[in-house]
Amino acid sequence: MTGKNGGAAFVLIYLGCVLMIGVPVMLAELSIGRRAGSDPVGAFKALAPNTWWKAVGALGVFTGFMILSAYSVVAGWTVKYILVTLSGQFAGLDPTAIGNIFSDFVGNGPSTILYHLLFMVATTWIVSGGIRGGIEKATTILMPVLVALLLLLVVRSVTLPGAQEGLNFYLNPDFSKVDFVVVRTALGHAFFTLSLGMGAMITYGSYVSRSDNLFSSAVYISLADTMIAFLAGFAIFPALFSVSGLSPDEGPGLIFLVLPNIFNAIPLGQLFGTTFFFLLAIAALTSTISLLEVVVAYFIDQRGWPRKRAAVVIGSSAFLMGVPSALSNGSVSFLSGFMDLAFRYFGEISLAVGALFICVFAGWKWGIHKALEEIRAGYPSLRLAQFWSFLVRYACPAAIAFILVSSFQS
Repeated sequence: MTGKNGGAAFVLIYLGCVLMIGVPVMLAELSIGRRAGSDPVGAFKALAPNTWWKAVGALGVFTGFMILSAYSVVAGWTVKYILVTLSGQFAGLDPTAIGNIFSDFVGNGPSTILYHLLFMVATTWIVSGGIRGGIEKATTILMPVLVALLLLLVVRSVTLPGAQEGLNFYLNPDFSKVDFVVVRTALGHAFFTLSLGMGAMITYGSYVSRSDNLFSSAVYISLADTMIAFLAGFAIFPALFSVSGLSPDEGPGLIFLVLPNIFNAIPLGQLFGTTFFFLLAIAALTSTISLLEVVVAYFIDQRGWPRKRAAVVIGSSAFLMGVPSALSNGSVSFLSGFMDLAFRYFGEISLAVGALFICVFAGWKWGIHKALEEIRAGYPSLRLAQFWSFLVRYACPAAIAFILVSSFQS
């Protein structure tokens, strides 16, 4: 997103969206979920019975499903790159040859569908058996290792020849490139990466103990997510500008084009590359299980389905829905750009619409005093209550609505 939207100016706007809109909306979602103890649809039904507000929850569930279908395709690329790096195919290749490997892969429909299928099978298997016993334990070990490897890549990236140009792109803002599309994209990406507007945090809020501090949870989640993303930029953009023939606006494939060149430039690059893409696949898996869990929770709570049945049916449906995205970079011309459209309308616009309604619900329909009461259950000395109330009731809805309306007019 940073590469496609002008660099540092996008980063600043994104950070502002996370701080002033993302954190307040996350806290609202967590409070709604914990008070209701249910999935997004059930939460609105419980807190606003016999009203249309349950449609907001349904929008979130459907949005999460559509994002999952496209995201799983990209996640499948990480599995392919584990095998490609492990086999040593990148060794000794120049940037053009590395780019050809990527373009040949994403243009091969059967291959991308296969890896999309493998990732959805893994996601479905984990969600069908619950999350805590497996993926939660694994990620407490594997994610710190990923961060350590990322730091290693940062050190190598910023010391490559020509890295200064990449640092300038990433750190020196050019606001002449900013328009409402950039602002809308930054806001949508803040919601996307923080899993807001789709009911994910409502769902996870329903699993949280009344004694837990929702405020610190929202802050720590947002801070950790943002710092990892910001750190990744230091690994990508200096290396990108040191390698001729690559453009920062490559989109979701950027990491697969740039990182193999770094691995070729460091000792034990094949080992580090294989490990990195394995850990990246695990990180992507934590995202897909979160997305699938939102939809599965709905069918468990509202339809009475057993967990395994819900996971298999929804996981299979998400795989089928993701096939057009898997084919969107190949020779099927009428599907060209399908993935980009899926991420724009569901990964940006739909999430912003959902977040707007969540703010209105927490601030006005359910009531800001009830929301604060829920937050104070685990944090009685909440000092920023009035400021958060102002953001949720006025500032966040106004900003989201203005950006949405303006972006449609541009």
